[in-house]
Amino acid sequence: MDSDEQVKVSTLEAYADTIVPGEKRFPGDHAIAGASPGPGAVVAGALELLHTEATGVTVGLPYLAQSLNEHAKVYAKEHDVTLDASLPPFVALSFSDRTALVRSLTAPGHPEKDGWVSLALFCNMSFDSAAHKHTAEAIAEGHPGLLAMGYTAPDEDGLWRFPKFSYRRELARVHPDTTPSGSPA
Repeated sequence: MDSDEQVKVSTLEAYADTIVPGEKRFPGDHAIAGASPGPGAVVAGALELLHTEATGVTVGLPYLAQSLNEHAKVYAKEHDVTLDASLPPFVALSFSDRTALVRSLTAPGHPEKDGWVSLALFCNMSFDSAAHKHTAEAIAEGHPGLLAMGYTAPDEDGLWRFPKFSYRRELARVHPDTTPSGSPA
């Protein structure tokens, strides 16, 4: 991986970690701040989702990473923060500074808000729904977000059935023409 790609990856990882924080993957992990126990968006596959063409953001990721680092330089100067020159500027910020910067970028009225909010939504989706994977596959792999939310594995045939009604009572009878797979006839 060339240095430009490393900067892009670590910057986007730091952004994803700011949205859904997690614990460091290894002691020298700079992209993940370690602000929360357990895995966060990065381990849940945020970069994989961001690189999925269906998101519509893939082509713009190099620009977003570069722009985020430019914003981090401005933020550091305005707040008298010294950045580690060996790291991309956004990665060099503390977690609280990353959070403050992202809050300002996603605030109502910021001219780039839509782009930063979109990026944040995809980072969140990687954790909350494993949108880049089939749900059964994600659960089988132990996806951290789905596990945290209590998703259970499907039945042996790959279908989810819920023998206990969520309201503790059946809300409606199954239509007589419903197929065994649950589809209407």
